[in-house]
Amino acid sequence: MRAPAAAKINLGLVVGPLRDDGKHELLTIYQRVGLVDRIDLEPADLLRIEGFAGDTLVRGALERLAAHAAAGRRWRVRIEKRIPVAAGLGGGSSDAATALRLANETLDEPLARAELHELAATVGADVPFFLHDGPQLGAGDGTTLEPLELPQDYWVVLVLPKGHHKVSTAKVYDAFDARRGADGFGERRDAFLEALGSVRRPRDLAALPPNDLASSPVADELRSAGAFRADVSGAGPAVYGLFHHRQPARDAQRALARLGRIWITAPAWYG
Repeated sequence: MRAPAAAKINLGLVVGPLRDDGKHELLTIYQRVGLVDRIDLEPADLLRIEGFAGDTLVRGALERLAAHAAAGRRWRVRIEKRIPVAAGLGGGSSDAATALRLANETLDEPLARAELHELAATVGADVPFFLHDGPQLGAGDGTTLEPLELPQDYWVVLVLPKGHHKVSTAKVYDAFDARRGADGFGERRDAFLEALGSVRRPRDLAALPPNDLASSPVADELRSAGAFRADVSGAGPAVYGLFHHRQPARDAQRALARLGRIWITAPAWYG
């Protein structure tokens, strides 16, 4: 069994205070893009993850599935990595969700979608999103999802800044707490929802508030190159720019090549 595992960007990320479970309240829009890993899976005698030595999420997800629903069931998985690691693009979460979905299909009694969602939420906050098609509004700790009808007719330029140093997501949230970033969460959340309610065309996405967790001068460079919206994805360091047409996106790719690794892609509905 083989399937693509797509990256995501966060079209805005509003972060609030710590919850009783130790996670932060947040509101975000998850949007898949067409930069993908590939996952191959087959039943096996032992759980084996090949192709990406740094994996922890796929292994953890399949161990949970085996313990929850299929005692003694194991799988061999090969991960073909294309999504940059620890970049804020959700590659590990997407790999885990894709492996979960494929492995679940091999069970004699596959878990129902809601049950698989709940299991995925124990692996990581982004993982459940990748079990669902289309853009989703993420709330709570990010695992409470609501489907969205958003425009998909634009191009995406992804930039992984040269010489970037990925700080752990936990440290990014610690820095957010240290600067009292949660203050005014209610007002920012309401502004986010108001802007979201007015989105009809791609350019309307420009009105969504910026990422609360992280910012980057690369976003300014993308806007100067013609992006109608640019922001950090998740906890970063990857930055995206949205363009109405492919040629301006390609021009931006050439103009900004000095900044780091750059991909041109587009929204993806599933995968």
